[in-house]
Amino acid sequence: MKKFYPIKKICCIGAGYVGGPTMSVIANNCPNIDVYVADIDVDRIASWNKKDLEQLPVYEPGLKNLIKKSRDLNLFFTTNIADSIKQADMIFLSVNTPTKIKGIGAGKASDLKWVEESARQIAKYAEGHTIVVEKSTIPVRTADTINQILLAYREKDEAISSPKTFSVLSNPEFLSEGTAINDLQNPDRVLIGGHDEMAIESLAFIYRHWIDKSKILKTNLWSSELSKLTANAFLAQRISSINSIAAICEVTSANINEVANAIGMDSRIGNKFLKSGPGFGGSCFTKDILNLIYLCDFYGLEKVAEYWEQVLKINIWTRDRISRIIIEKLFGTLSGKKLVVLGFSFKANTNDTRDSSAIQICKNLLEEGAKLEIYDPKVKKEQIENELNEKNLNSQENFRDGTWEYSESIYQSAINSDALIILTEWEEFENINWQKISANMRKPAWLFDTRNVANHDLAKSSGLLVWQLGRDLI
Repeated sequence: MKKFYPIKKICCIGAGYVGGPTMSVIANNCPNIDVYVADIDVDRIASWNKKDLEQLPVYEPGLKNLIKKSRDLNLFFTTNIADSIKQADMIFLSVNTPTKIKGIGAGKASDLKWVEESARQIAKYAEGHTIVVEKSTIPVRTADTINQILLAYREKDEAISSPKTFSVLSNPEFLSEGTAINDLQNPDRVLIGGHDEMAIESLAFIYRHWIDKSKILKTNLWSSELSKLTANAFLAQRISSINSIAAICEVTSANINEVANAIGMDSRIGNKFLKSGPGFGGSCFTKDILNLIYLCDFYGLEKVAEYWEQVLKINIWTRDRISRIIIEKLFGTLSGKKLVVLGFSFKANTNDTRDSSAIQICKNLLEEGAKLEIYDPKVKKEQIENELNEKNLNSQENFRDGTWEYSESIYQSAINSDALIILTEWEEFENINWQKISANMRKPAWLFDTRNVANHDLAKSSGLLVWQLGRDLI
């Protein structure tokens, strides 16, 4: 059996959409390891510790059951980062790495402020030998940055009889929000990149508690880091590709669902990520492609950079195209018209709104003077306010006379409305009572389904005009 470092305590810096679920799965599968999830956000940690599991800061199917089983037994949420680092044998970095908004690489490169800050904290507080695991989505060769910081502190402490030492690994997450728990429990693969064989084996041993060793891939650090960016770029590329074909379907009377089904049956292509929609969102796809573009520009690969830029351009174009279609169908003006937006999260089964297509589409409609009522079963009003910049919302300079309200009822919102717009594929939108909805709307009334989830035949028979993405129904 290969040698490995014994792991008794784990610390994860970052209690967000990756850190919380990932550590919950590890804690449940490794009851002999104490897992501490540490974050500077006091409110977030308080939410993770609430008795009411419906108030967790992250919504994922199956997550609350894991929290219920392990929290306060071997899973702990804390703001005491220093102590969590000090006692840890292994530390996961799961902090935010947003795109830079100024300086060199602004708009493309990742801002590694929190990665660097976390590395400095680890260097300062860690004791003995510590394995540092990159979990956040990060640029290629970020491990160099972490290594340099850790090495600088180690050299500073050389006079100590038992100096602190470190191993750095890359272990990117390949999670899909809405199915993250299943993705963690039954992954396609677990990727571990590094140069220290004992450290790699230590992390592999943890995963082998519930994952077959054949699914654990071991690479060098740089291959691991680049694999994460590449995976997200390829997935985003498929979404932009199918959305471009959806536009062709609408002008040729083809059906995007039939086209997607036909090409998805080709074993060389497969049927995943062939659902047309209002564009991809979430925290990773856009950011990772921008990172890839920056990397290509840095190394002079201009044509490669241009190729990946097109994936992003199609995504932006898709959002704007949907907005234009809504305006055109409603006689070219939205001024004073009431539109009901169904879904604000970037996809179903998550409360994550980061880079959601709904944000830009709502802003486009507000700029045209629409009066929006926004309903989402898991996204709170405060979150929508933050995304739409509520402070300036009523300023005519920003959104003319457009306004929005938070809705808690689809049917109440539909009263005297001109259109319903489905932007997220929540299951409940598949079973809407269209007869009841239509009876209360102002005619001519529209249903705009950007996710192809509604019962369009029932909607049409109830008196609604229907526009479906990727299909010319009208």
